[in-house]
Amino acid sequence: MARPRNLRELVLRTLAGPATLDVGRRPHDAGLDEAVVRGAMELALRTGETVLSLGAAAAEVVAAILGITRAFGLVGCQVDVTFTAITVSYDRGGASVPITVMRVVTARVDDYGRLGRVMQLAREVAVGTDPAGGTGPTGRTGPAERIEPDDRTAHVDRPEPAVSVADPGGALLRLERAHARLDEIVTAPHPYRRGIVTVVLAVMAAGVAFLLGGGPGVAVVAGATTALIDHALWRLGRWGLPAFFRQAVGAAIATLVAVGLWLVVPLLPVDLAQFPPSLVVASGIVVLLAGLSLVGSAEDAISGFPVTAGGRAFEVVVLTIGIVAGIGAVLDVARRAGVPLEIIEVPTNTSPLVVQALSAAVVASAWGIASYARPRAALVAAVAGGVAWVIYAVGVDAGLGVAVASAAAASVIGFLSESLGSRLHVPTIVVSICGIVPLLPGLAIYRALFLLVTEPSATGGLGSGATGLLSAAMVGLGLAAGVTLGEFLAASLARLPRRSDPPG
Repeated sequence: MARPRNLRELVLRTLAGPATLDVGRRPHDAGLDEAVVRGAMELALRTGETVLSLGAAAAEVVAAILGITRAFGLVGCQVDVTFTAITVSYDRGGASVPITVMRVVTARVDDYGRLGRVMQLAREVAVGTDPAGGTGPTGRTGPAERIEPDDRTAHVDRPEPAVSVADPGGALLRLERAHARLDEIVTAPHPYRRGIVTVVLAVMAAGVAFLLGGGPGVAVVAGATTALIDHALWRLGRWGLPAFFRQAVGAAIATLVAVGLWLVVPLLPVDLAQFPPSLVVASGIVVLLAGLSLVGSAEDAISGFPVTAGGRAFEVVVLTIGIVAGIGAVLDVARRAGVPLEIIEVPTNTSPLVVQALSAAVVASAWGIASYARPRAALVAAVAGGVAWVIYAVGVDAGLGVAVASAAAASVIGFLSESLGSRLHVPTIVVSICGIVPLLPGLAIYRALFLLVTEPSATGGLGSGATGLLSAAMVGLGLAAGVTLGEFLAASLARLPRRSDPPG
């Protein structure tokens, strides 16, 4: 660089920042074969559609798509992800016509086992490993465990992979193998039968009842109620009933069982305090809340995907309103019919912290299995759920509010999921989502709605109910924000240069 000619030029050079800006760059034709370009874009788009429909965050979808396209030499692809569609565009520059492809995401399902396999395939393709198990351009061989996961921003600084322009046949063979592998993953049957999932959800509800202070009798009733809810929702889903109404039906079934307890238990030689109806409803609500993408919406918002975040958040609000409508309708009808509704104070859970942590581990593991996670992932989810509950209990005992303690526990789980998920070969979403399920505010939502319905004319009822709903919303936001913050901190630390890394 030439020496500055005067003091002014010296000052300007000293104050100037980097000369490059990674926007508005001119596209250049890499000379790739047309079949390779279209095959790579199709593979990337299929992969993105699959992982988005299975619950992945928008940032993970974009990273997977860009990793695959760059692996085949398509540098500069533009990816747009919304809540219902994915668009990928590649401009070669010059006189070449840009190629733009789009897919609409029409189905959404929690299938963590399938999601992990698709993300692993995307990582293998991105680093050049042959999807069929052979050696790709990078020379890497061996099982998938040797492949490190992509960083969410790795596509920005990663060097362009060597794709031979003169030998498109090798790239086409890799593409065909990757497509075949993806076909195998998306068409594979679920690892567990539907009946097993129903039983696992019943166990999950029983664990929630224990966590909330219920006894064995309440756990049995909560588990049976949840099994009934799951079977009913499965039937309604096969009939094509929208999710909003399915949520309302599930909440209504749980509330109907609670109303039945108010009517039947006083006729039996047991105390109603031994069978608090609120715990039955709360256990069912937690199962319904666990399937909502609250964490995903917060992560998309923080990661810079406002459209996708808005879509997820609106879906969460609509489905939560469905739960509210189901509970409120049944309680209102029961009140008008003269059912003696009253809030039975739930006794404080006096079980040892170890027992509570084991119950939380059962809840987290059960939700992982119900979402078709593999046994290894379910075991890791169980550990995450137990750790989250211990942190939450310690925080509450230390004087923190419920929302703050929940956020603190969620942030630790998010950090651990991002840090250890790849080392344990478990998808990050399994650890983070399942780990916070025991902390979902099912009981708070029910108590707030109970006050709103049973005491509509009392200022105290309205005020307490609205405050309860606000508190439940704060807990939910705290959980979502905590997980996202923990994952962000772990990813940021992973990007820091290590002492053993060579300077450069």
